[in-house]
Amino acid sequence: MLTRRQFLLTASVAPFLQKKEQIITIDGAIRPQQIGKTLIHEHLLVDFIGADKISADRWSREEVLKTVLPYLLEVKKQGVKTLLDCTPAFLGRDVHLLKLASQKSGLQILTNTGYYGAVDNKYLPKWAFTETAEQLADRWTTEFEKGIDGTDVRPGFIKIGVNPGPLSELHRKLVRAAGLTHLRTGLTICSHTGPALAAFEEIEELQRTGVHPSAFVWVHAQGESNKNLYTKAAQMGAWVSLDGMGWGDFENYASWIDLLKSNRLLHRVLISHDAGWYKPGETNGGNFVGFTAIFEKVLPILRQKGFTQNDFDQLLIRNPAEAFQIRVRKT
Repeated sequence: MLTRRQFLLTASVAPFLQKKEQIITIDGAIRPQQIGKTLIHEHLLVDFIGADKISADRWSREEVLKTVLPYLLEVKKQGVKTLLDCTPAFLGRDVHLLKLASQKSGLQILTNTGYYGAVDNKYLPKWAFTETAEQLADRWTTEFEKGIDGTDVRPGFIKIGVNPGPLSELHRKLVRAAGLTHLRTGLTICSHTGPALAAFEEIEELQRTGVHPSAFVWVHAQGESNKNLYTKAAQMGAWVSLDGMGWGDFENYASWIDLLKSNRLLHRVLISHDAGWYKPGETNGGNFVGFTAIFEKVLPILRQKGFTQNDFDQLLIRNPAEAFQIRVRKT
């Protein structure tokens, strides 16, 4: 049950939620029908230096774009229209870079709000340790209402991250903050998770906050060895995100997708590469990995398994359109 304060904060953003069927890109709102073929988890730039040292001065946007743009144009030739950049704040989120990339490539790009607690909290700002879930949600809601870093760019989803295993109290707080932000904004919650133990604890925590599992994306679900748990999560309404296809293991990915289809749950699956990314501090930004393995490697295997164009449209168009609509999903 919402407290009076939570109710009032939710009511304060009600005008944003009256506009139905929107997806928020860095250039503003689009209709779900405009999303097209979509990659739901990619990165243009990631800086692993840590929250206490990160600064946009560590990279040149022009130099990053020289590296990144050919890969964006390459995937555009595969028919991709939209890309979600999943780099969170304090890990290299740079909305100015994303605006340039969108302008030069013609791709629709979504960015995010939220904080990333995985990797033992290296990428959390200092106030994440001391502020309440409500205070963190205030920060994230402000980005939705007023824009990110003094710009008019609004987040199109929430990105958090937790460690594998049982959730720590700090990570439970991040999940609660994400839940409160969802109730105020309608933004979908994408959580870097991996194995299922943390995923189901996150779902339970969100339910206690009043958020339905359909607002939750189980990021890096491929990290769970018991693939039958995909079925359990999907049946609860959560999104099962198999999003590491930039790094190989194509036959297995195809088998896991086929398993979900056989259980009539293809409509709860999201796929992507988790690829890229320019790394500040490395020569020429390091070894950038492109965004085409799904089209060149995975889809041909799925065709051999009997997948149709309608199935591919489900995975790459209809599911992203449904998953990332601005809509409050309550228990």
